[in-house]
Amino acid sequence: MANFVRCGGSLGLLTSVALLGCADQVTPKKVAQVFQARHDTPDEKPRMLNEDLPFHYPPALYARKVQGNVTLRLYVDRAGQVTPDSTRIEESSGYAGLDSAAVKGSQDLRFAPATLRGEPLGVAILFPVYFRHPEARALPGDTILRRMMPAATPAATREPR
Repeated sequence: MANFVRCGGSLGLLTSVALLGCADQVTPKKVAQVFQARHDTPDEKPRMLNEDLPFHYPPALYARKVQGNVTLRLYVDRAGQVTPDSTRIEESSGYAGLDSAAVKGSQDLRFAPATLRGEPLGVAILFPVYFRHPEARALPGDTILRRMMPAATPAATREPR
């Protein structure tokens, strides 16, 4: 059976999921802090352009049906590129392999940049990556994910590499 990795494709979705209490009550505060730390709050937030998700489930963890959530802090520059040296794990899954797969996949993310008064603006964002095995039990909070996110499509379904 195919595995899948779901990823919050836009900051709006991240904010919606966080505000509905998916994981904990601290996440909404973290999202707000990302934009409050800057003097210039964007008019338009960055929008993910990738059609295929660049995250790959580590085969050994997939075989063991290990699941987890990784929250990355990314800096999306004025051109919509993720600055690799700026990527940080804001919240670990508890599994180094899932965390590493999320960081590695983030290098291939592409965005329409944030804008302020029509001009591109570099911003830091929180970006969740959800690793789910189709045969494993749901994790706490997964019901809200099912309501907020579309079902996995062939483009979002990948065999482990």
